[in-house]
Amino acid sequence: MRKNTLAGLVVAVVLSLSLTACKDTKTLRENEQLKAQVAELQKENGQLGNNIETLTATRDALTKENQALQAEIKTPKTKRPGTKASARKRRRSSRQS
Repeated sequence: MRKNTLAGLVVAVVLSLSLTACKDTKTLRENEQLKAQVAELQKENGQLGNNIETLTATRDALTKENQALQAEIKTPKTKRPGTKASARKRRRSSRQS
């Protein structure tokens, strides 16, 4: 009976070790995939950071331009002398020849 118990215990240990090794391989594979995903996300994060900087600079430039245009609208324009209409008007003669 001791031999059966010992043999069962050995079989259980061997099976548990093989399952553990299998799980470790699966875990290692998942870790590699996750590392690759993290690297890709970090790359995208850097690109998005650059995009934000570019958009912020563009926004600031547009804000300055907008303020300048608003100031230009608010300042009164100098009056320019307009062209006067001709003093003489052509009249139709009521005579018909």
